[in-house]
Amino acid sequence: MQRINYFQQSLPLVKKLVELGELLKESTIEESIRGLVLIRASQLNGCGFCLDMHVKEARIRGERELRIHHLVAWRESTLFTARERAALAWAEVLTKLPEHGVPDDIYENVRAQFSEKELSDLTFEVMAINAWNRANVAFKPVPGSFDKAFGLDKAFGPEEESLS
Repeated sequence: MQRINYFQQSLPLVKKLVELGELLKESTIEESIRGLVLIRASQLNGCGFCLDMHVKEARIRGERELRIHHLVAWRESTLFTARERAALAWAEVLTKLPEHGVPDDIYENVRAQFSEKELSDLTFEVMAINAWNRANVAFKPVPGSFDKAFGLDKAFGPEEESLS
């Protein structure tokens, strides 16, 4: 069943969310960490559209494929720095909010790795991807359907293009 096109139905609101995304690109958080957070939150939320998009963006930026594969098991992987681990833990706890809020140990860990400004920016990054994930999970746009418009058709070689 095809669902509504929320881009068309709520264009002014979508534009504001896009604007937030553009502002976040200028935040204090390095692009590599932003990319990891976007992928991990999208995994947790089961958002195929965003997962597809952010994996392709990461590949274009030069992120190692093995690190992308390890995101689902980042706690056990040795491929992530302490700063990346703190960001991933923060993204997870804000994506799947525990009943009693954010535990102090997770806050203390992320606070040890990020300045106040960075932590605030990181929080807005997680808030934004969760908003996109929720809209895309609700309305199920086809993953890869905007690749050309977003310049993501460069993420894969010719042998993989038919997969998207």
